[in-house]
Amino acid sequence: MTSTAASQLITPELRRWIIDQAEAGCRPQDVINAMKASGWHEDVAIKAMEQTLRQHLASLPDSDDSDSAPALPAPMDVPEPELDGQPTQLVVGGHEVKILTLMKHPRVIVFGGVLSDEECSGLMDLARPRLARSETVDNATGGSEVNAARTSDGMFFERGEHELIRRIEQRIAELLRWPVDHGEGMQVLRYSPGAEYRPHHDYFDPAHSGTARILQRGGQRVGTLVMYLNTPEGGGATTFPDVGLEVAPVRGNAVFFSYDRAHPSSKTLHGGAPVVAGEKWVATKWLRQGVFV
Repeated sequence: MTSTAASQLITPELRRWIIDQAEAGCRPQDVINAMKASGWHEDVAIKAMEQTLRQHLASLPDSDDSDSAPALPAPMDVPEPELDGQPTQLVVGGHEVKILTLMKHPRVIVFGGVLSDEECSGLMDLARPRLARSETVDNATGGSEVNAARTSDGMFFERGEHELIRRIEQRIAELLRWPVDHGEGMQVLRYSPGAEYRPHHDYFDPAHSGTARILQRGGQRVGTLVMYLNTPEGGGATTFPDVGLEVAPVRGNAVFFSYDRAHPSSKTLHGGAPVVAGEKWVATKWLRQGVFV
């Protein structure tokens, strides 16, 4: 195995994703191809899949009862812009937002001009003094932890803590037709050269022990809006490995995706490809089923 392959860790999150893909009926080669498209070395991908599935199968009780297979979670209402008449742009609060790309399954929409240059710079200036190593959700406890899969610096704004934040949150609420109080506080992330966020799902997996605690604060996540605050010199695309989609990070633009089930069948597996040159700054807004407190 090459030194590059040897440096790639097979994390618990990656093992969980491999199991999810297998349970969703994905072919092994498709899983390998998705990992390779997201930057995984083929040797690591094959080893991770073989080890994970072998261990998972060994842990299952012997049973021929097909009725024991877990049912899909019930679908949930999700945010959705007003797209009747197939508009090429929407005007929200006097601000013009372009519709650049539409995909139905998964539900992915690429918007142009969600933020102005001044708003992008303002968010970076407000966030910069508060940046620290990004964390991910600890599925066992419902808390957070530093994870090797996410190599960025970040911070969270409280909802409505600044006039600029309030203005952007109101625009998002009108654009996606989802109440402001159903959104988490906005997160700003900075990715340096080589930094990435490996493929993951944004919903909270019902199978994890910490999920019940997380859901007490507003229910499931049902949508994500990633806003690009700058245009890196190279790399940094938002990738959707299940469907072969890559969204280029262009300043002021945003990618929105929703997931009506907390299940891999939503096809919303996504990641942040490594930055090749320069920095990448993004602001992320996660939307919940109910009022987030």
